[in-house]
Amino acid sequence: MATFQTVKGFRDFDPEACARRNFIFDTWRRVARRYGFVEYEVPVLESTDLFRKKSGDEITSQLFCFKDKADRELSMRPEVTPSLARLAAARQRDYKKPLKWFQIGSCFRYEEPQEGRTREFIQFNADILGDTSPGTDAELIALAIDTMIEFGVSAEDFAIRLSNREIWNTFLTDHNIPAEQTGTFLQIIDKIERAKPEETAKKLEAIGLSLGTVRAFMDSANADHPAFADLRANLTARGLWQHVRIDATIVRGLAYYTGTVFEVFDLKHGLRAIAGGGRYDKLCALMSDGKADMPAAGFAMGDVVLGILLDKTPGAQFKLTSAVQDALSIDATLVIADEAQRPHALAALQTLRARDLRIDYAFAPAKVGKQFQAAEDRKARYAIVFGAEYPQITLKDLVARTQEEIPAHSLADTLTQRLAQPPTGPLIA
Repeated sequence: MATFQTVKGFRDFDPEACARRNFIFDTWRRVARRYGFVEYEVPVLESTDLFRKKSGDEITSQLFCFKDKADRELSMRPEVTPSLARLAAARQRDYKKPLKWFQIGSCFRYEEPQEGRTREFIQFNADILGDTSPGTDAELIALAIDTMIEFGVSAEDFAIRLSNREIWNTFLTDHNIPAEQTGTFLQIIDKIERAKPEETAKKLEAIGLSLGTVRAFMDSANADHPAFADLRANLTARGLWQHVRIDATIVRGLAYYTGTVFEVFDLKHGLRAIAGGGRYDKLCALMSDGKADMPAAGFAMGDVVLGILLDKTPGAQFKLTSAVQDALSIDATLVIADEAQRPHALAALQTLRARDLRIDYAFAPAKVGKQFQAAEDRKARYAIVFGAEYPQITLKDLVARTQEEIPAHSLADTLTQRLAQPPTGPLIA
């Protein structure tokens, strides 16, 4: 008999994993809404040509693509930005600019799974469309910083690595490098910190540059190039510039970005970039054949590498663990000690759930000890005992190990008040 497993590079989400995922989702949404972003969604399936238009034919090697029953070429989205550009270009007249939109959803890439990389992953995408000012770039960088802080990641554990594609365009123009060499040059810069110096020097010489000239320019840019003056002023006023490091090696996508580019970078654990993005002013025009020429900027943050970082960072790990424990626990369990009181217990159950309290109970008659054990297993904070003394009810605090007798008619108010207070007792650690 066959034993089935998850498809390579895909994940199950058991209750614990789902609670972790939802903690990440809730944090993304909370910070995005705090910044005035609104949520949107686009289909998981798109025409393969949508992704070809942005990235060329070579992108198909990275796609989960197929032909449907009508012989149409479709792909599971490897990213969301092309779909956003399609949607925004089609609907731009329906919204006032700038558009501040965010999205959370699965993306799919057919690549070899490894640490920090899966074939299905979930991304948080935040984009601002319709505004060309440096304030747009600053807003997105601030959002990225505040998102990391909200997760509990300390300033010692991450930084924003910031650059600008325009400074390299100017550099190439000043050194009379033909425009057709731009892609090759940016590939060299993207790998300059990882490649051997002699290999980099050889590649640069092939296009008419020396490694010394490039290094000297990078040093000057990293010392705070004028291109970053407005961003620096904006983020300094917010108290956020301390998280930023100018780094001219950050170039990101070769044909995609047109100005500011940045990454959220792990400082301690050798992880891949936690997030990345920048300005892509030409994409909407490309996706609409020039009908909607909308400037745009944005970034994406994936859940896989982020999850690894949260597990390795004490402050973030504590928040994550607390959120998971809360998601898997309940407020109270009904203990039906006298089966004659089951109708009263079921009536109380619905009243309490109507107040949005998390309540569970034994579906069938069970020994009292077993019901209390179930309450402990579910990490219930209270046990509500319905016994022969009804309409008196015993309310047991399973954390503080105390109990009180209350009348049935006051159960909902009393339990709501108790739950509003922080738990105390020997089980709190």
